[in-house]
Amino acid sequence: MKQIYLRVALDTPLDSSFDYRWTAQESGTEETALPQVGQLVALPFGRQEVVGLILDVLEETTVPEAKLRDVFAVRHELPPLSQEWLALCRFAADYYQRPLGEVALPALPKNLKVLKTVSLQRAIKKLAKLADASDVRPASQPALNDAQQSAVDAVVNTPGYAAHLLFGVTGSGKTEVYLQTAAKILAQSDDAQILILVPEINLTPQLEAHIRARFPGLMLSTLHSGMAEGERMLHWLAAHTGRARIILGTRLAMLASVPRLKLLIVDEEHDPSYKQQEGLRYSARDLAVWRARQLGIPVVLGSATPSLESWHGAQTGRYRLSELRERAVQDAVLPVIKLINLEREKPSDGLTQRLIAAIKLRLEKGEQSLLFLNRRGYAPVLACDACGWISNCTRCTAHLVLHKGDHRLRCHHCGLEQRIPRSCPTCGNIDLQPLGRGTQRMEESLAAIFPEARVFRIDADSTRLKGSAAAAFERVHAGEVDILIGTQMVAKGHDFKHLTLVAALNPDAALFSQDYRASERLFAQLMQVAGRAGRAAQKEGGNLSEVLVQTRYPDHPLYHALMAHNYPDFAADMLQERQQAHMPPFMYQALLRAEAKELETAIAFLKEAASATDHIGIMINDPIPMTMTRVANVDRAQLLVESASRPALQAFVKEWIASLRAMKSRVKWSVEIDPVDI
Repeated sequence: MKQIYLRVALDTPLDSSFDYRWTAQESGTEETALPQVGQLVALPFGRQEVVGLILDVLEETTVPEAKLRDVFAVRHELPPLSQEWLALCRFAADYYQRPLGEVALPALPKNLKVLKTVSLQRAIKKLAKLADASDVRPASQPALNDAQQSAVDAVVNTPGYAAHLLFGVTGSGKTEVYLQTAAKILAQSDDAQILILVPEINLTPQLEAHIRARFPGLMLSTLHSGMAEGERMLHWLAAHTGRARIILGTRLAMLASVPRLKLLIVDEEHDPSYKQQEGLRYSARDLAVWRARQLGIPVVLGSATPSLESWHGAQTGRYRLSELRERAVQDAVLPVIKLINLEREKPSDGLTQRLIAAIKLRLEKGEQSLLFLNRRGYAPVLACDACGWISNCTRCTAHLVLHKGDHRLRCHHCGLEQRIPRSCPTCGNIDLQPLGRGTQRMEESLAAIFPEARVFRIDADSTRLKGSAAAAFERVHAGEVDILIGTQMVAKGHDFKHLTLVAALNPDAALFSQDYRASERLFAQLMQVAGRAGRAAQKEGGNLSEVLVQTRYPDHPLYHALMAHNYPDFAADMLQERQQAHMPPFMYQALLRAEAKELETAIAFLKEAASATDHIGIMINDPIPMTMTRVANVDRAQLLVESASRPALQAFVKEWIASLRAMKSRVKWSVEIDPVDI
């Protein structure tokens, strides 16, 4: 009877692994079926039965025999997860200061972590029945221009690891660079796999269609949180076994098992959606760069508005810069960007007369217009003119947003909903008025101004149902929409062939945000949404596509850089400001957040935490309330820690977290490395 010990990682906040006993006689297996590192096991933990991940197979253990428990079963039917994948999880756990089990186990499909293996067996059988799809020959590929070809050659002809920043104006053909680079990498190896990341779920259908059309003989896996669990299991398994040669997904795909990975692509690499904002707060973009270095393969970071961290990396030589300065479609030109001064041209229903005239002109020409308003709902707040009452959320430091169509007031932070009151709760006034404009109210105004036009809205409210976002974008692509009103969902990645006018309705608020990243994000947002216009060839004798920005601050440097389509100068100015202010990428940060029923309790905890560990060479700022102080009846505060040395910050935080755990406070707290929302 052979007895061995398995060191296992579990999905638990405890920062340790656990030893279990396994005997061959009990499992009924042969020597060839001994447990292996990277396999999953079913086992008891406390009073529960859970699934764990084998980290090591041991001949002996220091755990007393009386305390050892036996595993129930080993998932032999699933090929072990690779050492490279385990190394990725270990790095993420170390860097983001989380237990290994809290990184590795949540990265797996839920159906893999249930005790019954029915779902796994069903997926394995279904995958086995699928026809072999390993023909890497691409369908006919369009000719590349010189800049595109240079970008492809830079990736393909550089052996080993290299991080390539593909900086291309909107519509410059970055997707074509991705596809033709992928074709060459696939042709170099019989079993190569390629991982392509996009920032949002609604960007996957369009790119998936391009990939399937280009590589009809290959299996493609898609991975994102909108998939049914059975479907996600099948696609994950196809990637894990190597059957899927191209894997397309959102940030969660970064932690997928892709054992033969030869190329990583991160599209719209600047997008903040790549940073997970709960649980393991990792950056998929940063992990992509680390994973490429680990495997000795190229990684391509593409954007028309790169993050300042990536742009700084290119300027200092850490990344290789490839530039696409012109649009790829012949005779397609960048739109003309103009500012509308709201101090001189007063809007009615949120629209100036110049903008209304511009929309009318596009309607007459049979062209599409896009109005960008990053505020969903009907109005940001409902108010009483008589007494000053406004619709505040009772659980958050936020307003209840008016959703007229649903007859509801809704908090976009905690989800609280109320019926619209018939009269003011304070003074009884029945004449309550909406203040401000959301996408729903703008949709209503546009329909009234242009009754003959097909007005359509795309935001989180209109695309709640599964598949509704893809169907909505298909309507726009098919030309069934004349005027599109939308939030940031419509701002990036979409190739609207008939769109020639874009208008930004309310961008000024970000100019004065306390978030030091607000200007960078606003510029990226406006440049991205502007890039939706004029992507098709310019019609002879037709008007140039244009972008109209309604603003009260037309002299702001950000808008002047925007009008010139000049990201490099904007980035240079922003990096100079960051360096002078000692902010990222010239400084490294960690953020300690605390939550309590009373703000004073959270602040007191942070003050005690600030002195819990020696901090030579580390700057610890004063604790402050978070911008959104109260959410769902919980008060929140934060403490920012900074250092000019990343290793020094990492060493401090590791020791600091141990001290925080020893404090045994009832305050709920978490530490985030490289925070993006401060």
